[in-house]
Amino acid sequence: MIELVIHGRGGRGGVTLAKLIAGAYFGLGQHAQAFGVYGAERTGAPVQAFVRIDDCEITVHNAITAPDHLIILEPSLVAPELAATMSPEGWIIVNTPQSARDLAKFLPGRNVATVDANAIAVAKHLGSAALPIVNTTMLGAIARVLGIEFAAVEAALTGAGFVGGNLVAAQEAYARVITETEPGTAVTIRLPVLPPPVGFLDARVGSMPTTRTGAWASRRPHAHELRPLCSEGCPAGNDVRGFLQAASAGDYDRALAIILDTSPFPGTCGRVCPAPCMSACNRKELDDAVDVRDIERAVADRGLWPAASAADGRPSVAIVGSGPAGLSAAYHLARLGHPVTVFEAGDEAGGVLRTGIPEYRLPRSVLDSEIEFITAHGVDIRLGRIIDRAALEDLSRDYAAVFVATGLQERRSLELHGDSSGIVGQSLEFLAAARDGGPDLTGQTIAVVGGGNTAIDAARTALRLGADEVRVAYRRTRAEMPAIAEEIEEAAEEGVLFEELLSPVGFVSGDGGPRLVCRRMRLAGPDESGRPRPVPTNGGDAVRELRCDRLLLALGQGSDLSILPDGAAAGPLPVTLGDTGGSVFLGGDLVGGEGTVTAAIGSGRRAALAIHEALAEGSDPVSADGAHGDAALAGAEVMHLHSFSPVSREAVSLLPAEARRTTFAEVRQGLTGAPGHDAAQAEAGRCLACGMCTGCDTCVVYCPEGVLHRADGQPPDFDYEYCKGCGLCVAECPRGVVFTEAI
Repeated sequence: MIELVIHGRGGRGGVTLAKLIAGAYFGLGQHAQAFGVYGAERTGAPVQAFVRIDDCEITVHNAITAPDHLIILEPSLVAPELAATMSPEGWIIVNTPQSARDLAKFLPGRNVATVDANAIAVAKHLGSAALPIVNTTMLGAIARVLGIEFAAVEAALTGAGFVGGNLVAAQEAYARVITETEPGTAVTIRLPVLPPPVGFLDARVGSMPTTRTGAWASRRPHAHELRPLCSEGCPAGNDVRGFLQAASAGDYDRALAIILDTSPFPGTCGRVCPAPCMSACNRKELDDAVDVRDIERAVADRGLWPAASAADGRPSVAIVGSGPAGLSAAYHLARLGHPVTVFEAGDEAGGVLRTGIPEYRLPRSVLDSEIEFITAHGVDIRLGRIIDRAALEDLSRDYAAVFVATGLQERRSLELHGDSSGIVGQSLEFLAAARDGGPDLTGQTIAVVGGGNTAIDAARTALRLGADEVRVAYRRTRAEMPAIAEEIEEAAEEGVLFEELLSPVGFVSGDGGPRLVCRRMRLAGPDESGRPRPVPTNGGDAVRELRCDRLLLALGQGSDLSILPDGAAAGPLPVTLGDTGGSVFLGGDLVGGEGTVTAAIGSGRRAALAIHEALAEGSDPVSADGAHGDAALAGAEVMHLHSFSPVSREAVSLLPAEARRTTFAEVRQGLTGAPGHDAAQAEAGRCLACGMCTGCDTCVVYCPEGVLHRADGQPPDFDYEYCKGCGLCVAECPRGVVFTEAI
């Protein structure tokens, strides 16, 4: 990439010169960018303009601080400091009657070229003797120095409507600049260190006007940070924008640390989360949402997992259930210093993560590793411990608090007429059995009822266990299925058939075996979930029969409250046990969660913070609001999406569909990318950083008064003594960071 900075004063044509340079290169097949910073209302005020030239599309838009070449339209602006950050091989091209040899003494160690553009412009009647317009003249000199054929200059001028004297002036400068510059003799000395560049508003170069125009303003701009929709939409409370920005910089260790602050399951969620953050992503209004789920997986795989810290003697807590809610609560309580004991009825920890999600989606090694990370914090997991109401009372005596996260234990069923004995089963029980080898379904025809992830998991697992044919019957259409869209697509690729708008009602005997009788449905107005409501159809084709050796139900689950005292309701407030007076906190799906792993993780975290606050008297409360508090949301309405270029989503590697039917090997291989290409970092780079100042300097570039400044790593700073409150910075801020309010 070639970068040029033009220094001049208002009225000399500096910004137009930038556009003409860009036009000349564009005519040669190059990508070009040109923009200016200037005091629009003050002739003679300092002007800067920037030009970028590259062989590929230019996606950076900030001001240029280390140019390859400098172009100075006003000799009074020449100062060694201006060249401090430029390329040592670059050219300084100055509008001055001085010779390059003389000027090089003032700019030691630099390649200097000069042309008396003022004299040429006045002779060609471009501007006036007092204020000649030198842009077209300088274009000719610049082209000769930088090796551009004059034909490109002529094409750029003609295309912009600059003909006649403008074209002649450019030709004359093109011819004269070499004679006057004596290239090669100007490069004589190298300074080891140059002082930092002086700003245009420095007293040695220029100064602010004496009229403090800020008094004219009726509004003032300010900068603030907004909550990104992705983080707001994450049920676990993750700082999604934060870890994406760290991953985009290739800092996977920091990205992992950001996730672990709210969730101990990045590898798990990076595989099974339905990713509401992606549904909320503003980028989908431009092209495709950022693939947050697979980036989280990459962060878990590549980041350095930190060492765990032991409990520091705070009151101990018991947790019933080792699913995602229970383990999340255990993790956060342990980090807050509480000794934690988890009681699990099964013979392995993990709950539904272990028994309800197939190996091809969540490998056992990933889950084992994350549970080991949790136990390394001092969490004690006791297996084979069934906790009933009496045992719960005992725990309330032995521990300062108890958290119950037993999930949804009651499976929903169907009233089916006919003989269904030995045919109907629950999908979750089927998936748990499949984890241990499962039934042999060779030659069988399987039907699955439901539209969620459990239904899709059961159908794909049945194929892997040898079923000849698997059909998913759903009372709505595929468009309304709550399962992860990619899982549905992958199931179809593997051969799962989808039967839409069917609701099973019973069984009949038929040729070849049992047949599932289904009533045809149609979609009516929305129900309480907001989705179209399925209602039965009428007519001669109102019923359809499906061949079915085994029917798997995936209709959702309900809470089993038998562990609680009579009359206790599952809610967010702690339950007080009668005999012991102990407080029992409830969480996860037991209290009506969303039924997703991520929601359960978030519920466990919030429960841990509530328990800690209840037990740690005198301690500062721990906020459960997440990384961005209650700041306003950075929705698409505050973003300026036209400021961003479309960028294609990075591809995720998958096992071939034909190979997937016969193996439980992990299907999705993540963002692998070609050799030498970090696909995860590139995908994270698609994040728009909504509501966050990234230092793009767009506000600085567009400020017409030059009164907006920004230090590295800091949001913009406004000089209210001169700011007129025009609002250009607000209109151009790509991420909604800058706003105005009435004075």
